[in-house]
Amino acid sequence: MDPAGILANRAQPSQAALSRAPIIPIVKVDKLGKDRTPAQDARSCVVRPDHRPEHDQERPAMSGNNGNHNGKHNGNHNGHDSAADSDGEDLFDKQVFTTGEAAEICKVSQQTIIRCFDAGRLKGFRVPGSRFRRIPREELIRFMKQNEIPTDNFAHGKKRVLVVDDDPQIVELFTDVLGRDDRFEVRTASTGYDAGMMTTEFKPDLMILDYMLPDINGNVVCKTVRKNPTHQGMKILIVSGVVNREEIDDLLHSGANDFIKKPFDIEELMARITSLIEA
Repeated sequence: MDPAGILANRAQPSQAALSRAPIIPIVKVDKLGKDRTPAQDARSCVVRPDHRPEHDQERPAMSGNNGNHNGKHNGNHNGHDSAADSDGEDLFDKQVFTTGEAAEICKVSQQTIIRCFDAGRLKGFRVPGSRFRRIPREELIRFMKQNEIPTDNFAHGKKRVLVVDDDPQIVELFTDVLGRDDRFEVRTASTGYDAGMMTTEFKPDLMILDYMLPDINGNVVCKTVRKNPTHQGMKILIVSGVVNREEIDDLLHSGANDFIKKPFDIEELMARITSLIEA
């Protein structure tokens, strides 16, 4: 309503005046300080806050975080968002993310994540038989660090370690050493088959793998695990005393990240584990 008639009586510019007005392109400035026109910006994947596109069909993160849940995830945790997805899983404990979840974590638009994914700056995979994109945990963290996005929320949980060895004494040693370290949650398996089952169930950040297992060798386990894009971010440390240089190279080629020979020094072992976990 306009009871005073102010808006109705206000002089409006003529069409002729509008046609003579100069056209000034909107210019955005990315974090590197370079001027960008809207056309340039549309082709880029500059990480910046933006609106989430409504036309994209990938499931957005935290769809339940609406007006009915005010205060649940509104920053009342000293900056640590304790958001959970629709299945009740803590978002920051997940191993694979949708583009919507990645956007929520990075606090940018979903379209920005999609552009970066399609441009190759953010690695991941597509769900077989669909166009949906998925981003492994370690790759998302790498991307965030590269773009100076805080990753503090990922540090609140324990790192999951799966020990795969058929020697009870070695298993006991690992569970004792790692169990006394508050950074780790430890599970064990004694065969390659059990390792595959536990990898799917436990979703470890690190697998400590004996080369010689009762059913299959460690290189087979590595190849099998690496075939699953869900486990791309998992690190694999081979521990064995019966491997020569050629076999070590084959293990690394099969997907292992590091190798340590038995018998090993506990301090050296922990240094290797820490290096892999924090890489």
